[in-house]
Amino acid sequence: MITTEHRDGVTVLTIGHGPVNAMDLELCRALTAGLRDVDGPVVVTGSGRAFSAGVDLRRLLDGGTAYVREFLPALDTLFRTVFELEVPFVAAVGGHAIAGGAVLAAAADHVVMAEGRGRFGVPELAVGVAFPQSALEVLRHRVGEPALRRVVLGATTYGPGEARDLGLVDEVTDGSVVLDRAIAVAGGMGTSAPADAFALTARQLRHDGLVRIADTDLDEVLTMWCRRIEDGWTARYLEDTVGRR
Repeated sequence: MITTEHRDGVTVLTIGHGPVNAMDLELCRALTAGLRDVDGPVVVTGSGRAFSAGVDLRRLLDGGTAYVREFLPALDTLFRTVFELEVPFVAAVGGHAIAGGAVLAAAADHVVMAEGRGRFGVPELAVGVAFPQSALEVLRHRVGEPALRRVVLGATTYGPGEARDLGLVDEVTDGSVVLDRAIAVAGGMGTSAPADAFALTARQLRHDGLVRIADTDLDEVLTMWCRRIEDGWTARYLEDTVGRR
């Protein structure tokens, strides 16, 4: 599910979970544990054609509200964990990064995305659900307030160039060198400043977002996610989306 290797002083975590690395309870927990173990620069990437296509909606629908009540806190914990990282974090996006996958990548200090047909974005409103506050703060920190409204309320995905223009990714490069480039950036960030200075600066930059996260809970968001399972909206979205492919 998560493989770990060390290259040039950088920990590389590779998500390998089904054809599009969809997020389920087990993946969220495994990735959270992997990130909590790192003590230096880290790169997160995905195997196959996707970084991560976001929440596994089929699993969500099959598990019903009982599963949602277990899964959503695990997803929120993952987002909090990446937003609280105090070591250099780079995302190597070799393909699609959608919904929760986009939030995970957006939490990075630097995002490298492959040229090509990959899509990056957060269509949560089209799925019928609200964002955990942790996800909104990740996106706000990455793109800023005006772009945040466009990205969130637009509920769409973007190609690599437009994602870069919006600030969702930092650079677009050939897919064959995405991981190597991400490792080089992470390694450079790890050696260009003392670890304690980097950690304090990361906390300072994210301070306001961390306060807003701490001041909220998941109750209202969780209730909405459960409602979308019960009223069929998410099921219809999934059927429509699969039907268009």
